[in-house]
Amino acid sequence: MHPAPSVIIFTTLSGLGFGLLFFLGLGLPDVSGWIAFVFFAIAYGLSVGGLLASTFHLGHPERALKAFTQWRSSWLSREGWCSVLALIFMGLYAIGAIFLGQRWGVLGILGSLLSLLTVFTTSMIYAQLKTIPRWNMKLTPAMFLSFSLAGGALLAGQTRVALPLLLVAALVQILYWRQGDQALADSGTDLGTATGLGTRGAVRAFEPPHTGTNYLLREFVHVVGRKHAEKLRLISFVLAFFVPVVLLLLPFNHLFALLAVLSHLAGIATSRWLFFAQAEHVVGLYYGKR
Repeated sequence: MHPAPSVIIFTTLSGLGFGLLFFLGLGLPDVSGWIAFVFFAIAYGLSVGGLLASTFHLGHPERALKAFTQWRSSWLSREGWCSVLALIFMGLYAIGAIFLGQRWGVLGILGSLLSLLTVFTTSMIYAQLKTIPRWNMKLTPAMFLSFSLAGGALLAGQTRVALPLLLVAALVQILYWRQGDQALADSGTDLGTATGLGTRGAVRAFEPPHTGTNYLLREFVHVVGRKHAEKLRLISFVLAFFVPVVLLLLPFNHLFALLAVLSHLAGIATSRWLFFAQAEHVVGLYYGKR
């Protein structure tokens, strides 16, 4: 699938933002007043900024509100409701922490749960798609959630929690890449099953369906060279996990903490680009791209 910048920004920033909101709702870190304001401002900036970026990928952004009406069947609609409710509950909780020096625990817990649920619903938008075997795996929501929690812990300054969460997220990333590389082959989907002619023998395309590009090729077929993908995976893994872990193991320093967050952000953005670029939509079979 063609990796649109708006979707990469959305999934990267919103995951970090709602991850930070999760920890803030649990009272981590234990801050109030202007310090709490800074933490909540960062969390809302990432969360809302990511959600706004997602609207630019819609064919008709002005119709975005209609997505809220399909919550019974659409994960996109569920994501919209969960994100709005999470922001409302956490907003009320933030008012108490910033202006009144109080922690309204029930609001915080509800906001934390809704923040995680928002990340989960986002992941299910992709995990439900059987036409993209690499996404249609249980590891997809596991990856989204582990990335969100690890990044949220980093932003919240929870070093002791961030270290094991980064290691878990790194393991999930490795497993996702390993299983994802075999997903299309393991799905059993090929030209034979797609056309229903597989029982008659091997099926191959006589000619490409089109002599030029078209909407399907632009939106659903993106080929990344194996060597190029391996280099990007290494860069992503080092930036997202190795560098932050090393920096967190050093004596605490605000500069190191900032570098850990920035490195993690760059690594996750690279991983997310690969997530979309290597999607392998089955429609690519018809164009000889798979």
